[in-house]
Amino acid sequence: MENKMPEILAPAGGMEQLIAAVRCGADAVYLGTNGFNARQNAKNFSDEELSEAVSYCHARNTAVHVTLNTLVFDDEIKKLYDTIEKIAMSGADAVIVQDIAVAKIIRECCPDIALHASTQMTIHNTAGVQAASKLGFSRAVLARELTLEEIQSIAKNSPIETEVFVHGALCTCVSGACYLSAMLGGRSGNRGYCAQPCRLNFSNRWGREYALSLKDMSLVGYVGKLREAGVSSFKIEGRMKRPEYVAAAVTAVRAALDGKTPDMDTLEKVFSRSGFTDGYITGKRNVSMYGFRRKEDVEASAKVLGSIASLYRAEIQKVPVNMEMTLKAGENMHLTVTDGTNKADVYGDIPENAVNKPIDADYTRKLLSKTGGTPFWADSVDVEIEGNITASASQLNLMRRCALEKLTEQRSIVLPHKFTKNEISIQEHTPSSQCAIRLRFENYMQASDCKFAEKIILPLDEILANKDCVAQFGKKLAAEIPPILWENDSKRLSDKLLQLKDAGVNDVMCSNIGALITASAVGCTVHGDYGLNILNSVALEEYEKLGLIDATLSFETGMNRIKALKSDIKRGIIAYGYLPLMKLRMCPAKGDNGCGTCPGGKQTVTDKTGVSFPLLCKNQRYTELLNSVPLYVGDKKLSELDFVTLYFTFEDRKTVTDVIRAFLHHDKLATPHTNGLYFRNVL
Repeated sequence: MENKMPEILAPAGGMEQLIAAVRCGADAVYLGTNGFNARQNAKNFSDEELSEAVSYCHARNTAVHVTLNTLVFDDEIKKLYDTIEKIAMSGADAVIVQDIAVAKIIRECCPDIALHASTQMTIHNTAGVQAASKLGFSRAVLARELTLEEIQSIAKNSPIETEVFVHGALCTCVSGACYLSAMLGGRSGNRGYCAQPCRLNFSNRWGREYALSLKDMSLVGYVGKLREAGVSSFKIEGRMKRPEYVAAAVTAVRAALDGKTPDMDTLEKVFSRSGFTDGYITGKRNVSMYGFRRKEDVEASAKVLGSIASLYRAEIQKVPVNMEMTLKAGENMHLTVTDGTNKADVYGDIPENAVNKPIDADYTRKLLSKTGGTPFWADSVDVEIEGNITASASQLNLMRRCALEKLTEQRSIVLPHKFTKNEISIQEHTPSSQCAIRLRFENYMQASDCKFAEKIILPLDEILANKDCVAQFGKKLAAEIPPILWENDSKRLSDKLLQLKDAGVNDVMCSNIGALITASAVGCTVHGDYGLNILNSVALEEYEKLGLIDATLSFETGMNRIKALKSDIKRGIIAYGYLPLMKLRMCPAKGDNGCGTCPGGKQTVTDKTGVSFPLLCKNQRYTELLNSVPLYVGDKKLSELDFVTLYFTFEDRKTVTDVIRAFLHHDKLATPHTNGLYFRNVL
């Protein structure tokens, strides 16, 4: 992408935050409406407030991006159409989206508004941005866990703009891959209701407290390198934060971009969790990245809030204008002000004859250039004077004020996008006559009697390392592509898939949009895994068009909604397994010496009640945090499904055999387990 000055994109949880962002120099703001955004607990903007916000921002050369970055259920689609129409009518510049169903509906109804792929889409490699481009996105918000080298590689090879978080809170889990809040309390982070359980006091094997709570990131010192990399937008996290936080963060990023020294001390005091971290961008992922909100942090914040307010007390002059003033004897004074698109004309009195010194051009330019208190600055002021005349300063000032007010009014006019309610027609689903059973194993040694299984799923690298399984399982075998593939891993994916095909394995499981596109290009038969976060019929239909032959639905949806899903593509669920609730690049099991003596197997983190959650190391590329007990619904009636998957992770062969036997006989599981979210209402 072209290496131009990046946009500073600021959070606006309400109008006060929006004004603070604009007055401190943000080029764009992102905000949410009263639905379908990942910060449902923020104040957000009503329909009327949204139009007012766009009007205010556009008058001041500031773009507005609206968040529609949550997953939606079928029964919410009608409300979604209404929300998209209101966004279109507001004249907002872009919409930030997670669900490909939402993206599809926006493309159909309002094709001229820009689509930005949310960080919730888990885009963390070049394949991901290429996939986003194919889906009609003009920008991708990259995962926060990337190193500088990875960002450089992605931005260099991206066909669309890239956006990078440069300041704010860090989720310990890769965005879009966290189900902890939903599983523990029925509040889905993918739907904007995260209860932030990761900020509670979990401890690890070393006794370190708050083992899932990361410090806030601050990459203010890296904005120069990120600009050189070709990143298009610098994003500040914080739609739940107060206006002083927004002001301090925007001011710091603006100073760094302008080559000045940012006030990092004030920025840290206004809000931090034991300070800041740059562990991801540097690749120095160690225990120094962890922190939590201490009493000292709260006290430091209280001391600086008053002084920060002065940063956004007055308008910032962002909009250049050209002025032309004509002063002629016997004619009304005439001032024209234009921003290049809009034009304001103001007429004054007829100038008086000069008794002493006549008015001169320099004096007039000086008065007209005094645009303080407005969004404008005088780029040029042309003055034409004819005759021995004069005009008072008050008259010239009044004309300037009137002209700039008129120009502001013109720039504030909302220009709505065209909206056509093109509803998407999807055929009903006819389920298979018999629900098939699939077995997913973490390693080859777990596989026992699998004759009854429709599919045997093993991790891609496990198959390549144990090619005997190809002969054993034949056409039933499917390779699970890792849901997280950092840039170097992603570059090797095509070669590995070709090796699989040469070995006789053509079926693959994909949990990420980038891997899906890569696997399809190689000619694999692609099955959608749970990580695609499919909750609705439109998403099913869209993924089928992208090449999926079937899809495992998100385990954040209930059976009542699953039964109502349309589309002819086959669908299934995970019916047993220690569900992966988080994917973490920074492993919480680490101690001061890093991985230390950890054998790379199962560690745990434990909450304050003593419940332990297993950690599964994935070849030191990332770690999965699993639920404390397995999901099991083998004793439930599972209708309208084409297949179910028994998802084994660290179980020994005896446990695998016991679970399979119980499932085949529809027995209850003798050991502790959960029904998951299939029979609960999830926010």
